Amino acid sequence: MNTETILASVRRYISLNDEETEYFTSLLLPTRVRQHDFIEQNGETTKYFIYVTSGCLMTYFTDKDATDHVIQFATTGWWTGDLASFTRQQPSIYATKALADSEVLLLPRKEMDNLLEKCPKFEKYFRTIFQNSLITHQNRLIQTLSATAEERYTAFGQKYPSLEQFVPLKYIASYLGITPEFLSKVRRKMMDR
Repeated sequence: MNTETILASVRRYISLNDEETEYFTSLLLPTRVRQHDFIEQNGETTKYFIYVTSGCLMTYFTDKDATDHVIQFATTGWWTGDLASFTRQQPSIYATKALADSEVLLLPRKEMDNLLEKCPKFEKYFRTIFQNSLITHQNRLIQTLSATAEERYTAFGQKYPSLEQFVPLKYIASYLGITPEFLSKVRRKMMDR
């Protein structure tokens, strides 16, 4: 099991001794997810908090008209999952699937609760992760409400520099809140400069 990236992430915020490191890594379930396979389905209760060690996952909501709305891309070093479903143990409104062959570490809900009880310093780690996630989502909301499509696309390229290699443009357009046709126009306009 490759735990280098997750341990580096944890150590950015808290220090662990050997026993804590061993306990934490023993809770993680390494899983390979093939491109296009789902790791979570809407309507099911989220069982795991998901850490991406390689590849790319996409979390999205499908509306009543069967239109997918991309909420988040998660690449190497990112956590993902439906936090509301995970926390409240209620059916998820999101689905998460692999956009490329991926390797993830799954942290089951019960094991996370045990970890926080046995190793309270992880409260700080996850609080920091959740705070950073909230800040990111708030900034994205402000950007969606106030920035032009071109500005949003530029910011997307800065945040996810290698994502366009394997993510279909329709998903990028959805993430940006525009149609794929409009995204094509924005990209052409930027290339013409």
